[in-house]
Amino acid sequence: MNQTSSHPSSDTTLRPRIAVVSATWHRDIVARATDALKAELERSRRFAGRIDHLEVPGAFEIPLHAKKLAQTGRYDAIIACALVVNGGIYRHEFVAAAVIDALMRVQLDCEVPVFSAVLTPRDFHEHDEHRQFFAEHFVKKGTEVARACLDTLASLATLAELDRPGSLGQLAARTG
Repeated sequence: MNQTSSHPSSDTTLRPRIAVVSATWHRDIVARATDALKAELERSRRFAGRIDHLEVPGAFEIPLHAKKLAQTGRYDAIIACALVVNGGIYRHEFVAAAVIDALMRVQLDCEVPVFSAVLTPRDFHEHDEHRQFFAEHFVKKGTEVARACLDTLASLATLAELDRPGSLGQLAARTG
C-alpha cells in the first residue's frame, strides 16, 4: 500500500477529511480521476490539505481498505477509484459487482459515505484511441464523484442539524 500524501491525523479537529483509495492497475488512467477529484475537492476550500490518498494493487483490494479507513473515525467520506477491464477472461463484471456491493456494505455498516469511481467499460482495448478516451472520461468521472461527495456531505450535515435537540425537525417529530 502506497500512501501518496501525509498520514491522516488522529486529531479530530482536523476534520473534515476525505480518503481516496485507488487501484494501481491502469494507474495512468485511474490517476486522471484521482487528480480531477482532488482538484475539485480543493476548489471547495473545505478540504484543502485534508485529502489522504492510498493506492492498492487492484479494485478488489479497495473495499477492505475503505472499511479500515472508515473504522478509524477520521474520515467524513471515502472515494474509490479503479478501472476494471475485460482481460480476455469473463470475470470483470463479477469483480466490479463484488467491489461495488462491498463498498455499499462499508458505507451502511460504518455510516461513512463511500463513493465509487470504479468503472467497468463494456469494451476496453489496449490501443491509443481507447486509452485516450478513458483517460478523458476518468477526468469527468473524478469531478463528478467529488461533486457527489460534497453534495452528500452537505445533505448529511443538514440531516444532522435536524436531529439536534431544539431543532424544528425535533419539534415536528414530537408534535406531529
